Amino acid sequence: MSNKRFWTVALLSGLFSCTSFGAVAAPPPAPPGPANGAPGTAAAPGAVRECKRDSVWDCIAECESSGRWNVNTGNGYYGGLQFWQPTWEEHGGLKYAKRADLATRAQQIAVAERVLKSQGWKAWPVCSKRYGLDGRQRVHTVKAGETLSGIARRYGLSGGWKALYDANRKAVGGQPNQLSVGTRLTIPAK
Repeated sequence: MSNKRFWTVALLSGLFSCTSFGAVAAPPPAPPGPANGAPGTAAAPGAVRECKRDSVWDCIAECESSGRWNVNTGNGYYGGLQFWQPTWEEHGGLKYAKRADLATRAQQIAVAERVLKSQGWKAWPVCSKRYGLDGRQRVHTVKAGETLSGIARRYGLSGGWKALYDANRKAVGGQPNQLSVGTRLTIPAK
């Protein structure tokens, strides 16, 4: 082997041994959390989260029980809306099931609407605050034949149907004269 060829091979061998040709891993993805918009994550303290689903009760259940309507963790509170057993019984829950976790989502919501009428949103203090619901607001489920005007009159809203529509624009959609049965409306303070 010539001297020139020897030094060329030696130089290249030295360079290759100093250089790493291994794969370089990308940094790991950021963990799920509020900054990444992961579902079921808590908002920053004091922040009001928007309830984007069609049902305020789904939002409350997401907050109370991670949306698990059949949850029984042994803490004395049951179901998706975390009913205390005496509250479940006092508001007609036994008509449906022995405990809230044994009732369907619809049955739990029926009892929750009775609780809301008697206790207001304070029955779910942390979660109602998270979604900007306060003691002055109520929920109304639209029935066949109802109109925003009629519902506003029923609750004595000073702003009439327009105030009711403004408070529920996302739930109602772009045509306030075409309410869908089952839509849950937040009734603003008078």
